[in-house]
Amino acid sequence: MPSARTLVIIPTYNERENLPALSARLLALSTPVDLLVVDDNSPDGTGPLADDLSARHPQIHVLHRPGKAGLGRAYCAGFKWALERDYEFVFEMDGDFSHDPNDIPRFLAAAQDADLVIGSRYSNGIRVINWPLRRLLLSLAAARYVRLITGMPVSDPTGGFKCFRRRALASLNLDAVESNGYSFQIELTHKLWRAGMSIAEVPIIFTDRFLGQSKMSGAIVREAVWIVWRMLFQNGLRRHPRVPHRP
Repeated sequence: MPSARTLVIIPTYNERENLPALSARLLALSTPVDLLVVDDNSPDGTGPLADDLSARHPQIHVLHRPGKAGLGRAYCAGFKWALERDYEFVFEMDGDFSHDPNDIPRFLAAAQDADLVIGSRYSNGIRVINWPLRRLLLSLAAARYVRLITGMPVSDPTGGFKCFRRRALASLNLDAVESNGYSFQIELTHKLWRAGMSIAEVPIIFTDRFLGQSKMSGAIVREAVWIVWRMLFQNGLRRHPRVPHRP
């Protein structure tokens, strides 16, 4: 049985430089959490390092995958692992310190009244550190594009710092999730929104990685451009949920 009702999933590919410090920060939180590292056979040795951390800390678990298959596939594997165990709150979190572990208690407080909590970089202002202007403008344009096409009232639909209630994850057909890059974030949020699940946003400060290399690519951007149209058609061209949000 898990030692905590909260699980933080961190997908890794070449995050050996960041994982020890990040896991230490998570285990030092006043709110107890478990950590699941989903490693895609990182050539830098992140997987064996995660195994060593797991051997020393019962709160750390490791899921090895045979190769790099994308962010979405890694998270879906982690979600299935979480649903097979007694976790009530399941987090998505980057492995490069762009997300602050100290924000987790605020997410959990918001999750008492929401099915999904999103860490927003753009709610009530812009809070992004260490990004070039071009990437910031691209991210802001993507957020506006998603809202314009789908009607989904979320300020940061591509954000990757999230907390799901168990019931929200259990409602999803994870095998039917089609996107894999950052559009994966859009797809899951839209599926829950159009099903009438409640969504809350918590303002966060996003700090781009100082160690390692970004996983952003042109293919990821192109996937995000067309995914919103598929979401719109799946919702019957509605720009509102199929059913009302639950109280």
